Amino acid sequence: MAAGRWLLGVDGGATTTTALLAEVETGRILGCGTAGCSNIQAVGETAALRELNAAVAAAFTAAGIRRQPVLAAALGLAGIDLDGEDVIRGWADLVNLCERLIVVNDAHLLFAAGTPQGWGLAVIAGTGSIAYTRTAGGNYDRTGGWGWLLGDEGSAFQIGLRALRTICRIVDGIGSSTALTAAILQRLGSAEPRDLIPAVYRGSWDKSAIAQLAPVVLDWAQQGDSVACHIVQIEAHALAQTAAAAVRRADMPRRNLPLALGGGLFIHSSFYRERFLHFLQEAGVHPEPVTIVAEPARGALLLARQLCTSTSD
Repeated sequence: MAAGRWLLGVDGGATTTTALLAEVETGRILGCGTAGCSNIQAVGETAALRELNAAVAAAFTAAGIRRQPVLAAALGLAGIDLDGEDVIRGWADLVNLCERLIVVNDAHLLFAAGTPQGWGLAVIAGTGSIAYTRTAGGNYDRTGGWGWLLGDEGSAFQIGLRALRTICRIVDGIGSSTALTAAILQRLGSAEPRDLIPAVYRGSWDKSAIAQLAPVVLDWAQQGDSVACHIVQIEAHALAQTAAAAVRRADMPRRNLPLALGGGLFIHSSFYRERFLHFLQEAGVHPEPVTIVAEPARGALLLARQLCTSTSD
């Protein structure tokens, strides 16, 4: 089937996959589709491809267009820099996704949408966390992104997990009291702290559910709860250290360094952004400009349009 005059841009993160369908000529977005996690490292090939396919299908449905091959597609997917690009390309061929395709890590979308010339520092703080650098010469590097067991400092999951661990210590008589105890138990639907054990270990509170506790912690931190403030300080500082290490490794300028921020924590919490930027400056990195990328899939559309230009006659 001949490719239609459409572009497809996909942002696949640890929680949500977003697909945008747009016109080639104008870049006007026609439809948006969402689905679950499409990170192969996190959920495996079968589940990741199912969610990726569902997001694409939903974008066509939202646009009122019968699904068909597009002229160019850019897929920015979490975890894809480790391995899995061959799996994604195999799926794209199988479903006849597009005529021209680029598959990159989702951080690349932040450079496309959030830095003036496509280079600088990109930091994601969502369910997980990672820092990427791209030099003016096009060289990429990363720090963080070790996943929820080995790292993800400063992520929503680690904030939620630290809050749960802190509450357990307080219940044992260790540490100061905090409003977080009652707030999180209310989320649990129980007044008994020991009910956290089956909730966490028997799976009703999975990684995503624990990450969803982060806004509770941030809310109480803004209200001055000392324990919540301490949790936010620790995690924001750890993520800033991760980002500063990325800058040092790439030998990038410490001042006037373009910075693109993505992920739910940065997008929805100015309080957390301010804490992170404060610690980043303490670490010797003074970014400018700082751009919040609310919809990385728009960066994917930019890459798809560039793909059309670079491969045109």
